[in-house]
Amino acid sequence: MNRKSSLLNGRPRPQNSVLPNGFTLMELLIVIAIILILMLMAIPTIGVMKKHANETSAINSLRAITQAEIQYESTYPANGYSCTLNALGGDPSSGPPTPASAQLVQGDLASGYKSGYIFALTNCTKITINGTDRITGYTLTAVPQAVGKTGDRGFCTDQFGGSPKYDATGGTNCTQLLQ
Repeated sequence: MNRKSSLLNGRPRPQNSVLPNGFTLMELLIVIAIILILMLMAIPTIGVMKKHANETSAINSLRAITQAEIQYESTYPANGYSCTLNALGGDPSSGPPTPASAQLVQGDLASGYKSGYIFALTNCTKITINGTDRITGYTLTAVPQAVGKTGDRGFCTDQFGGSPKYDATGGTNCTQLLQ
């Protein structure tokens, strides 16, 4: 007899059987379940990291706007500070800077929206000298667009600069010093 026989683990293999190659369905389902569990554990961490990044961006944006206000006040002393973010912004291709378009902050900050936060200049105090209003003070606020989702805290500063204060509830009642 000249018959070929294949061996599987030292035993003859039936003629029609197929050798297993790859993973079984059960093994694949177990791997997918493990990956899903790991993803479910990582998703909340990603959300917290995103909120923290938005808050850091808001603090840095407050500092940039405060610096722009100082520069605006020294460039246009008759006007004092700006009372609108649009006046601090402006398109450089539209011509030279003016008090209404000082070109001191980027367009996203001038629009009042950046990284999940809404920025506003409020509580502008002014004096009138020779019929011209001069802004002598302001309050700058940054509040989350969606409290708990884009950020947890609101931030505030004023014309004196210094360290911004924050409101732990995400509003503009800033009483706690940022450290």
